[in-house]
Amino acid sequence: MLIVGIAGGTGSGKTTVVDKIRDRLPEGRVTFLPQDSYYKDNSHIPVEERKEINFDHPDSIEWSLLAEHIGTLKKGCKIQKPIYSYLTCTRSEDTVEVEPSDVLILEGILILTHENLRNLMDIKVYVDTDADDRLSRVISRDIMERGRSIQDVLDRYEQVLKPMHLQFIEPTKRYADIIIPQGGNNKVAVDILVRVIESKIK
Repeated sequence: MLIVGIAGGTGSGKTTVVDKIRDRLPEGRVTFLPQDSYYKDNSHIPVEERKEINFDHPDSIEWSLLAEHIGTLKKGCKIQKPIYSYLTCTRSEDTVEVEPSDVLILEGILILTHENLRNLMDIKVYVDTDADDRLSRVISRDIMERGRSIQDVLDRYEQVLKPMHLQFIEPTKRYADIIIPQGGNNKVAVDILVRVIESKIK
């Protein structure tokens, strides 16, 4: 199993890159694990306090479960991937069954911050997008998908997203084997990445 890690700031276009890779590879040959499924369950925290959770800090992720699931998939076995809700900041009791395949794509803002996880990756990718472009996408997404107001999004960006990006996410660029400027819109970079993946699984 070839393990590809795709990191980058919130709103950088990571998911677009993942989708384009999946579209280009034969059906059934790619397994996808998003970091967002592995946020710690916060059902024990009062509802009002959950609004203050910092999802851009490495401590918000249950790394041990993610690493365990990667190991299980590498052995050729299925896993039960958690389902996480940003609206309630909790995990569902339900899970999603995920099958192993030739290529495992890990995607998330923090995946390159964790040394043990980095060591499992065969290819490390950083999606590098200008801050104003990332903010624009975050505003659209958080209003449409997470029910936040524009002011809430801007406050969160200044107080959490920006400082966490500078402290934890941006520095992981140095670990990347491939850097993709301007996200999924960079057709040449995505083409190169797909060719590298195809060459390694043939």
